[in-house]
Parts: sequence; structure tokens; C-alpha cells
Amino acid sequence: MRRAIILIIDGVGIGELPDADQYQDRGSNTLANLARHFNGLQLPNLERLGIGKIHPIPGIQSDLKAEANYGKMAEISPGKDSTTGHWELAGLILKEPFPVYPNGFPEEILNEFTRRTGYEVLGNKPASGTEIIKELGEEHLRTGKLIVYTSADSVFQIAAHQDVVPLEKLYEICKIAREILTGKHAVARVIARPFVGKSAEDFVRTPYRKDFSIKPFSKTILQILSENGWPTVGIGKINDLYAHTGIQKTVKTKNNQEVMQAILKELNETNSGLIMANLVDFDMLWGHRNDPEGFYKGLKQFDSWLPELEKSMAREDMVIITADHGNDPTTPSTDHSREYVPLLVFGKELKQDVNLGVRETFADVQAALSEYFDVPGTGNGKSFMSQIL
Repeated sequence: MRRAIILIIDGVGIGELPDADQYQDRGSNTLANLARHFNGLQLPNLERLGIGKIHPIPGIQSDLKAEANYGKMAEISPGKDSTTGHWELAGLILKEPFPVYPNGFPEEILNEFTRRTGYEVLGNKPASGTEIIKELGEEHLRTGKLIVYTSADSVFQIAAHQDVVPLEKLYEICKIAREILTGKHAVARVIARPFVGKSAEDFVRTPYRKDFSIKPFSKTILQILSENGWPTVGIGKINDLYAHTGIQKTVKTKNNQEVMQAILKELNETNSGLIMANLVDFDMLWGHRNDPEGFYKGLKQFDSWLPELEKSMAREDMVIITADHGNDPTTPSTDHSREYVPLLVFGKELKQDVNLGVRETFADVQAALSEYFDVPGTGNGKSFMSQIL
């Protein structure tokens, strides 16, 4: 009756990687910089689990016996987007980064998009999602043209007012874009970004964002577990990031609070297998908007919820807390940051306070899961189970 719960606190990095300067991320350190911004963090539950033993974080004690096993992981794949990070956690390592478009998408892509969908486009540049709807939202309402934009990540984003383009129509348009964006233009994700409001002053994005990801190029640990009879559950945007492969049950959520509620509910319904959840607000609401106050408030909310999780755990359960990349809200950049991610692993039948060190790849999570569930792995990463059993 083994069960593993993977909690991905989206964007919560813990220090720049050695190649951070290649990504213009020198100096990024999501947790430590946030702590310096507030003259120290107060996160008592993450503290007792040992997050302060991974890397110095002002306000967080490090001289204690950690109740979890702790370490940090480097990303070996090129890039710093959500798809790359999640795929590597599940055992797939990219050799080439997904394409990015700092100067916008080429004409042949947009011409084909217009031909196939019937919609002309506005924007076609890297932009903050909240800012571009303020800039172009009223023109979109007047003309019916779609707002197309990207970021430092490999994304083709389509913003549309729900009164101009109904939600299902927007999703249909995104599916067409996904079909177009292949080969050398195979972006990691096409993202529907619906919004509402009457003018630039009150435009606001709705919770009905939807991601259309590229399919994994090989089997992930999710697919392997599923094929070997283990239940697999994705909570939040997990299913979108793996393009609906290897996940038997999907629980849709709109925010961190719903994710945490869904995890507790799922622990009563799924007795074995893998439960994987993404807490998206750290990235979507606070990291990308350079909102340290919101980020810290979200961390405190997550921290105060952890005892509820621990009360709900069965004796055989293993919990892994990690992230998919950084997103430092204290730096000028509003994009993801190339950082190490934390690794906290705990369970009632596991050792405590074992230093798991600096892991060479996120894929060590996959390797650990394959050993834990006694299934074949993807061939990437090194398991840490022998250190903590």
C-alpha cells in the first residue's frame, strides 16, 4: 500500500545554478532573497523539516535535527520553464531547450495561425500577461483580433476577452495553435489566457487559463507507474504539463488553497500510488508579478497547512517537497530564474535529518520513485532511497 505525495511549490528556488549567468539570472535566490527582503522569514514547519539546512535563509534556524531529509537539486536540462522542470522531475532530460521568441513569432507561424483560425493578431512580443491586456485589451474589444504574446519561457499565449471569444472557442483556437507549433517551432506550451472587464482599468484574467503542452518524447515515471498498476493522480496543472499522459485521475483547481484541500481529500480516496500536485500561485500570482508580500503570505499559508498533511499521512507514505525552477520576486526580472530547487523528503517509516546533498538532476526524484514502487525507471537520475530507508 505504498503511496508517494509530490508537492511542487512552483517557482520556489533556493539559489542560482552555476550557469545562471547564461540565463541573465545571476543573483537570483528566491527563498534567501525573499528572507532578506523581510529581514527574515517565519516558517516554523518548513524550518523543523529542515529547509534552513539546505541553504542559509535569514530567520530560519539551521542548527537543529531536521524532521525531514534534505538537499537541493540542480536542473541538468537546458532552460528554466515549467515543462522542462516537471519533465525532468519525472525522469526526462532535454538535450536541446524548447524554442523561445524574444523578438516575437515569425510571420509564417502567424500567417498560418490566421489562415487556420480566421483571427488576426495583436502584440506578438514578450510581455507580462497583466500588462499586455491593459495595453491591447481595448483594441482587442474593438477589432476582435487576438492578443498573442510570449515570455522568456517557451510559450505561445493567447489572451482574449470572454465576451469576444467564448471560452470553448478560445480552447479550440489553442488546439489549432498547438497543431501548428511543431518541429523547430515546437514550443513547450500554448496557453489560453481569458480575461474579463470593460476597460484597461479593470481588465482582469479569469481562473480559466488552460495549458496545451507538447507531449513527452518518452515515457515518464507517471506512465511507468500507471502501466504497472499503480494509481496516478495529478492535482492542479500537473495534467496539462504532461499533456494528459500517465495520469489516471485529474483534480482541477484554481489556486493554492484549492490544491491543498484537494490533497487532503485525495489522501482519503486514493490509498496507494502517486499523488502529484503543483501549487501554482507562487509562480503565477507572485513570482511573475514581483510581489514579495504575496509570495511570503503564500509560504506562510503553505507552512501552516503542513501539520494537516502530516496528520493525514499513512504510515507507509512518503512526501517529497520540491519545485520546478525559481521565480525570485525581488529581482527586476518577472521571468523564471535558473536556480537549484529544495528537496525535503519525509515519512513515518523513513529516517530523519539525512543530508541528501546537492543532487545532479531533478530526475533523482524519478529514480527514487521507481525504487520506492519497485518499477522500471527512465534511466535518468540516481535514487536517494537507500540513504533514507
